[in-house]
Amino acid sequence: MRFDIITIFPEMFAGVFSAGIVGKALDKGRVEIAVHDLRDYTRDKHRQVDDRPFGGQEGMVMKPEPIFRAVEAVRRDGDSRVYLLSPQGSRFDSAAAEEMASHRQVVLICGRYEGVDERVSERLVDGEISIGDYVLSGGEPAAVVVVDAVSRFVPGVVGKAGSVRNDSFADSLLDFPQYTRPREFRGLKVPQVLFSGDHRKIARWRRKKALEKTVRARPDLLEGRANASEDEDLLEEIRNERKDQ
Repeated sequence: MRFDIITIFPEMFAGVFSAGIVGKALDKGRVEIAVHDLRDYTRDKHRQVDDRPFGGQEGMVMKPEPIFRAVEAVRRDGDSRVYLLSPQGSRFDSAAAEEMASHRQVVLICGRYEGVDERVSERLVDGEISIGDYVLSGGEPAAVVVVDAVSRFVPGVVGKAGSVRNDSFADSLLDFPQYTRPREFRGLKVPQVLFSGDHRKIARWRRKKALEKTVRARPDLLEGRANASEDEDLLEEIRNERKDQ
């Protein structure tokens, strides 16, 4: 899979993908990442990528011409997807990352300033992406997040595919608690059920703890979610326990 990142600050990506899972994926040839300087696709002597918005608003807006040229130059074929990174976009999540990983190429446009000329959204991109309800100075940090999250779904990037399926948000739940040695640390003990050897009890405990975490920290993930009967039973247990506290 190939990622093409279009930015006015290519130096921001120097070394950022050289370590960790993405770095290993690059070494193995599982993914390719190319960073393109948007100014290389301008045609004026000042290499201008922005201009004042019509209507008199403060700030600057990114011009459409160099963005169109850049995307048209790097987009490969019909299996390529182009996204604008913008606070106005749809919220990026695990499902979106997995869908992106099904394509051979993803092109990411890093927005800046007061925004990007609307004709880019109307005619050039397949969608707009936001990584959260806050404003960044530009789309570059968001591009790093997207590349990292999508790469995990590319076959061969993560050693055990099951670990990706079991990650937080894989089924709209936060992950269950994890423990390792020592069994007791500063008076804090690892739950005894994890030493029981009863895999059904361990699986049930983990599922319940994942639901507990989600209820406590991200109840929005459960809204409108179709729960299995076992999850409904566990959620009822959790509600009753919370009432007794």
